[in-house]
Amino acid sequence: MTDSIIPPTPSRADYLDNGPRKMGWLEADEPISLFQKWLAKAGETEPNDPNAMSLATVDANGMPDVRIVLLKGLSETGFVFYTNGKSPKGRQLAETGKAALCFHWKSWHRQIRVRGAVTPVSDAESDSYFAERARGSRIGAWASDQSRPVASREAMVDQVEAVEARFADTDVPRPPHWHGWCVAPDEIEFWQDGAFRLHDRILFKRQNAGGWTKTRLYP
Repeated sequence: MTDSIIPPTPSRADYLDNGPRKMGWLEADEPISLFQKWLAKAGETEPNDPNAMSLATVDANGMPDVRIVLLKGLSETGFVFYTNGKSPKGRQLAETGKAALCFHWKSWHRQIRVRGAVTPVSDAESDSYFAERARGSRIGAWASDQSRPVASREAMVDQVEAVEARFADTDVPRPPHWHGWCVAPDEIEFWQDGAFRLHDRILFKRQNAGGWTKTRLYP
């Protein structure tokens, strides 16, 4: 049965094996610097992509979509990532102007959720990040009709080779449809796993006048 591949509910021994929990973060009075600390800690132990995050959007029919993307910028303004603007997520971001993010770091038993408005970053910022990417990745940004049907892997390779020929011996500029998006957080929720569902959840909400409110939530 497929149930046999689903891990069982943690036992008391499993919870006790987690060791002492770090609780100092509960005293934080604003979320951005706390996020930076959690991301830095995740970078010490996560085997791959500690900056990976789920990006949730909604289409014109109200149907949700979610996928993993990489966080590429963070400031008081918001959380920045880059993508093909012609992709479903690019169109959904442009149409609704809203998104949600979720970070999960299993090694630290921690999760962060973010919700807010989304706006494109400036062309200059997109150009700057695109120029830092490996040449092969820049070629791929031109070659891929992201999320559209393709006949075969060979067809993809042919498209890459055509783009390589197009930009032979020249720099690869940013495609006009490829750019960054910034999620300006209205809410940031921090969650840390606790034994027997005694998790800690702290929700920060942005105030219209500036600053943040802070509320502890039931798990």
